[in-house]
Amino acid sequence: MRVFITGATGFIGSALTAELISAGHQVLGLTRSEAGAQALAAAGAEPYRGTLDDLEGLQRGAQQADAVAHLAFNHDFSTYMANCEDDRRVVAALGAALAGSDRPLVVTSGTGMAASGRPLREDDAPASAAQAPRAASEEAALALAGEGVNAAIMRLPQVHDTQRQGLLTWAVDVARETGVSAYVGEGTNRWAAAHVSDTARLYRLALERGERGAIYHAVAEEGVAMRDIAGAIGRRLGVRTASIPPEQAGEYFGWLSMFIGRDGQASSALTRERLGWRPTGPDLIADLEAKTAVPA
Repeated sequence: MRVFITGATGFIGSALTAELISAGHQVLGLTRSEAGAQALAAAGAEPYRGTLDDLEGLQRGAQQADAVAHLAFNHDFSTYMANCEDDRRVVAALGAALAGSDRPLVVTSGTGMAASGRPLREDDAPASAAQAPRAASEEAALALAGEGVNAAIMRLPQVHDTQRQGLLTWAVDVARETGVSAYVGEGTNRWAAAHVSDTARLYRLALERGERGAIYHAVAEEGVAMRDIAGAIGRRLGVRTASIPPEQAGEYFGWLSMFIGRDGQASSALTRERLGWRPTGPDLIADLEAKTAVPA
């Protein structure tokens, strides 16, 4: 199978590229730069030069493939809502290129749309973009599925290794800069997590065996408490861990404050049942401690 990947040189995209190639598939990877093209070629993939702004170019890439994995997203959070609407248009364009075929399209979203206090399930009613801007991508994918396109949704938690931990990467940077590893209130809100290797494997399974209109959760840990996360960062950086009131979150966390106090628990029970996925990678706390360890 020849897979067109947007975001192929990114954190998860590069892991998926390696996962697909090791499983005998071919990868056509979207990249904006010569450095990205060289990295893809070195990994055994075929580079495809383009940007998310060029919808016709994205469609040409999709038309050259047997399947599409859409991972690219503009992570400038100062224009977050606009970026989410831009992604809606990208998903629609990719789906239009696959219309009339059974070629799968896996669209990326997030698990951070859970009702506070319980894990989000794959079969829960999806949030609307009015409630959670990131749901714009899901609305576009589900609309395509309703029109017969073989589109599915992959919801991501905090995807991590020893170098990156999703949004928590920025929380580490803030703790290093301020000398305080903070959490909001009691810190009992929880975030789901998964190792990047497990996440890449789940994308591959969804491309190989996924069903039209399905929603999958790449969740290895249903919820790690923010207080425990802040404690791990504080211990390994050698800085104080402290609670801050919600009204101070914006001053301390900046743009990250729009997410940091939320509850982001999620279940992957149905995903595991449907695709036979069994995560085996390190947990979030282990990778956080490894990243932030003080040099000997």
